[in-house]
Amino acid sequence: MSQDNLIKLECTVCKRTNYHSHKNKKKLKARIELKKFCDWCKKHEPHKETK
Repeated sequence: MSQDNLIKLECTVCKRTNYHSHKNKKKLKARIELKKFCDWCKKHEPHKETK
């Protein structure tokens, strides 16, 4: 997997980076937002893509 396709997902509540994922940056220009489980909040929260 290419390093330039990797993205970090940050919890919108506690602002901690919990996940790493990948996306096709040529097709998806906007930042993605996924609902994932946060280990610190102990519940499912929206996670946004960071730099």
